[in-house]
Amino acid sequence: MKVEYFDYELPEELIAQHPAEKRDESRLLVYHRQSGMIEHRVFKDITDYLQPGDCLVINDTRVIPARLLGKRADSGGKIEFVLLNRIQDDIWNVLVKPGRRARIGSIFVFGDGLLKARVIDRTEEGGRVVEFEYDGIFNEVLDKVGITPLPPYIHQPLDNPERYQTVYALHRGSVAAPTAGLHFTSSLLDRIQAGGVNIARVTLHVGLGTFRPVKVDNVEQHRMHPECFQISPEAAQLINDTKKRGGRIIAVGTTSIRALESAASPEGEVMPLQQGSTDLFIYPGYRFKVVDAAVTNFHLPKSTLLMLVSALCGREEILRVYREAIREQYRFFSFGDAMLII
Repeated sequence: MKVEYFDYELPEELIAQHPAEKRDESRLLVYHRQSGMIEHRVFKDITDYLQPGDCLVINDTRVIPARLLGKRADSGGKIEFVLLNRIQDDIWNVLVKPGRRARIGSIFVFGDGLLKARVIDRTEEGGRVVEFEYDGIFNEVLDKVGITPLPPYIHQPLDNPERYQTVYALHRGSVAAPTAGLHFTSSLLDRIQAGGVNIARVTLHVGLGTFRPVKVDNVEQHRMHPECFQISPEAAQLINDTKKRGGRIIAVGTTSIRALESAASPEGEVMPLQQGSTDLFIYPGYRFKVVDAAVTNFHLPKSTLLMLVSALCGREEILRVYREAIREQYRFFSFGDAMLII
């Protein structure tokens, strides 16, 4: 299966540079898988498509200010770190730019010395392993010196960093937001629950692999970067009980989909996991064990996220839907409009 099969032409002006003024008033394209019908709605109309007994699954990860701008302690040369994941205590995997300045043993300072880092190793992917030094609590120091990393296709700074967080963001650890969840408001979630729909929380910390291009020619050769996730016993039971009663599992975002499918037994039962890691790559031909429907944004050409939704809808169908979205001037990518696949 060729990666180029998942390409499409997108006018640059349709790449959203800022979020909608009101979260739940972004547009919503509704795609009915059985009939192929497409409807054009507003996001808060999603309640019209949810039924009592369904279970909406949300990813409650929280984006950390993972971008650090600093300088080398001895020469003053500028450096940029992006935190990827904590290995243990104060030791992290990071991306560095420019890499030539980050030799093993080099020391860097951030925030006028509030945070220091020493390079202790290289990674196979070209990143670095660093050990941080600081006074106090790491998360509090990071909040002072770090910057929220935005996707590379967003060229305008964000006035309010909370708009790159879901309203239910709780567990710190992501370097990118689970953007399908950005459309929900607290009041909309209350309306959904009042309609008899259960809401289950899972946590998957989004890594930078989300934005990395697929560099192979054949889809099957691509390898996903592992991401950490967890599913509580309560969430697993709620999801499994919904399936047993005949309700639908509606996953909010590709991250929720990957968490659920990664934790599923061959029979489709979701197993609770205190701390798991997944490199599950979903592309056409994959048979879903848990997920029945999904809320998602519009994804980049030739991306693993587009391949995932193609597995849910069919490649030709998803490209047809995208052509319709482009004709209708939907906004694309992280701050763009949403799609409901039912």
